[in-house]
Amino acid sequence: MPRGTVVDMIEVKEVTKRYGATTAVDRLTFTVRPGRVTGFLGPNGSGKSTTLRMVLGLHTPTAGSVTVDGRPFTDRPRGLRHVGALLDAGDVHGGRTARAHLAVLARSNRIPLARVDEVLEEVGLAGAARRRVGGYSLGMRQRLGIAGALLGDPPVLLFDEPLNGLDPEGVKWVRGLFRRLAEEGRTVFVSSHLMSEMEHTADDLVVIGRGTLVAAESLAEFAARGGRTSVTVGAPDASALTPLLLSAGAEVTSEPGGRLTVTGLPAGRIGEIALAHGLPLDQLTTRTASLEEAFMELTADRVDYPAGAVR
Repeated sequence: MPRGTVVDMIEVKEVTKRYGATTAVDRLTFTVRPGRVTGFLGPNGSGKSTTLRMVLGLHTPTAGSVTVDGRPFTDRPRGLRHVGALLDAGDVHGGRTARAHLAVLARSNRIPLARVDEVLEEVGLAGAARRRVGGYSLGMRQRLGIAGALLGDPPVLLFDEPLNGLDPEGVKWVRGLFRRLAEEGRTVFVSSHLMSEMEHTADDLVVIGRGTLVAAESLAEFAARGGRTSVTVGAPDASALTPLLLSAGAEVTSEPGGRLTVTGLPAGRIGEIALAHGLPLDQLTTRTASLEEAFMELTADRVDYPAGAVR
């Protein structure tokens, strides 16, 4: 069957995972489709890693189901041919060389050993293939983890915080890799706690907080739903303008330098009010919230340990 068909989907249906009295994931439902890069976002401790481990069969759901290509991942005896994953770049025996590490994975999944050299070349580690992994930098370990995910040439790929430790060139390379894999029709699922990582790469987003679903939609839909538009107003007589804007239904915040941040009214209407009352303006700038701000706004009440909280 050609790559990119709907059978390569990851489907999470009403999944709950409890550890004793703690609920890590609560009735979570979403679908990750082929041919697209799907970002998996949430604050630290939101349940992302637990969910990824359930996709890979490393944890068993307390309730609900997780399938890849319509079947639990544990039903596949040679899993790397179906799903490639990077969960923890540090989870490699430091005494092995990169080539030896990948060779073990290849043999256990009946993958030709020639593929080991191919993926080492692809991730830029061919020159370090016979060095022991214990001497690798974090960025090199990330590249090795990506090589392991690519080893079986799978139609489905999962990456957990793949940009950690990478330099700017490495970040650019990884973003390009994800885009190429999706264009080949593969299902690419990338977990992160930073919206800024995903806005350059993702087509779709799955956002969770405290184990529950916040959003599952396209990047553009998420930005439109979460972001708020504000207007920066420069007014020499801000004290006179403020009550007029408030009476018109706006929210007004005073900023340093005599500026006002206004929400709830468009720039044109603010200008009309100022003109009608003879109040000059020296700035009237519309600003749309960034994706990072939209993410922070939508997950603000689902952060376990917000900055400044008393614990």
